[in-house]
This record gives sequence, C-alpha cells and structure tokens, in this order.
Amino acid sequence: MIVVAGEALIDLVPERTSSAAAGDRLPALRPARGGGPYNTALALGRLGSPTAFCSRVSTDGFGEALLAGLRKDGVDTALVQRGEEPTTLAVASIGADGSAGYGFYVQGTADRLFTLPPSLPEGVSALSLGTCSLVLEPGASAYEELLRREAARGVFTVLDPNIRTGLIPDADAYRARFRGWLPHVGLLKLSIEDARWLAGSEDVETAVGEWLAAGPAAVVLTRGGEGLSVRRQDGPVLSVPGERVDVVDTIGAGDTVNAALLHRLAAHQALSAPALAKLDDAAWWDVLGFAARAAAITCSRAGAEPPYASELA
Repeated sequence: MIVVAGEALIDLVPERTSSAAAGDRLPALRPARGGGPYNTALALGRLGSPTAFCSRVSTDGFGEALLAGLRKDGVDTALVQRGEEPTTLAVASIGADGSAGYGFYVQGTADRLFTLPPSLPEGVSALSLGTCSLVLEPGASAYEELLRREAARGVFTVLDPNIRTGLIPDADAYRARFRGWLPHVGLLKLSIEDARWLAGSEDVETAVGEWLAAGPAAVVLTRGGEGLSVRRQDGPVLSVPGERVDVVDTIGAGDTVNAALLHRLAAHQALSAPALAKLDDAAWWDVLGFAARAAAITCSRAGAEPPYASELA
C-alpha cells in the first residue's frame, strides 16, 4: 500500500466565460476537490494502486465531499483525522496558457492541526508528502516527523515540495528546512520553477547535484509541456518529451505525475532506494513516458481530474 500524507482542500476555480459575456461581473467560482497530496492519492486510486490517505479533514460539507471522492475511487481513508474547523480554500486564477496561480484561506482550518499518527499500517511500501502540509504549522512539524520516522524504518519516501510562495514567510528558513528533509527522501520530484526557487538561482543543475548528494536516489524534474527528466546518482540524465494536448488548465498535473511515477515504479518493483538506484534506462523511459501521458490527460480537462488506468491502456 502507498500512503499519501498531506492536505485536502477546496479549489475555487473560475468558470470559463467569454469576456463579452462576463462584462464587469465578478467571475463565477466553481468549487473543486484539491490539494496536492489529495490529488496524488486520488490519481493513485484511479490507476489501481492500493492507496491510503493520511490527513486531517474538516467535518463540514466540503470535508465530506473530499472524503467521498477518495472513497469513490478506492482510496482508504482510515488514517484521516477529523475536526470541526473549516476546510482550507484555494482561489485559483487560470492564465492564458492554462497555468494556475493560487491564493489561500488557511487561518484556523482543519488540516493545519494534523498530528502524528501512532503508526502506519503493515505492508506500507511508500510514503508521499508535499505542498502546503509541509509549510503550515503546527501540522508541518507532524508531517516532517512522519517523514523521518517512516524513512528510518525503511519505507520508501517521495517528496514533492510544490512551492506556494504566498504561504512561506521566510524563504531562506524554508530552503534550509527542505535541505534537512533530503537525507530521508528516496525520490525527489519537483517542477523546474520550484527547483529554481529552492536553488535561489537559475543554476538548477548544480542544485540538483547537491540535492542528490544529500540523499535521494533520483530527482525527477518536470518542465510543463516540454516533458520531464530524471537525474540519478549514477548514469546519464534521461528525458522524455511532453505529450501534445489541447491544454484546458494545468491544475493537478504535477500531482498526477507523482502518482504515475509511484504507480509505474511499483510495477517495476522499484519502491526502495536500492531498487531505484538499479533501475535501468529502459525502465526509466517507461516510467517517465507513462507519467507524461497521465499528466497530459489531466491537462486536457478542467480541474484536477487525473486519468483512470483504462485511459492509459
């Protein structure tokens, strides 16, 4: 079983209307289930990987809808903590190229009060974390402790920082904290934009080399429509192009990549740092190509709607 830990929230997504029809009216906002870890868990469930979601979710109507969505696609919610505080809201803005920006309403919300679970179920093969959950205290410290504890007992860990700069008051402190996580991470996945921000410069190649030296067996870097690549501690950089698709928006595309990587690595029996280090070029091309196809499908429809396994057959 793969455990995905982190926030579940509601994205408020602008409805698409013509400028003439919109006039001077405020844009209509459509609520959609979201949050990077939530989207990753949902995508894993749709791909058919045994998956559990570990979080703290509100008992309000939004929280009930979030859990119902997971259960519908076969995700185990037994590790989900509940609270009466409201659900976090993220107001999305969609650019002309389909890229998404976010503003967050996080004060006093349920997911921030996550506490370390006493244990994860037997048979957990991987733990995936990232995004807002590793920023917002006091829950961030609990997720960090979960990462360190599970890595220490041999669970394969995946980190997607998925930077939201508006939630990070001290960039240098966060970068230092990020570097402190790396010895406990098996696979680091991040976008080129996040890599530049974390590096504090345009010299991403040097930064990736330093991050690899700190612990991860591999770093997967996504470049939007240009595709994605993997850099390993040994071996050449491998890249695959992006799949051509009419982009509606990019919401959830990176989360779909997370899920697709985990799902396909499991098929190659590579959910461990030693196995990942031994994965050959052909297997990596298969993994990266699968992730690119899955992300393209997500980008072809509105909101975070990752594909089902049947769509990738």
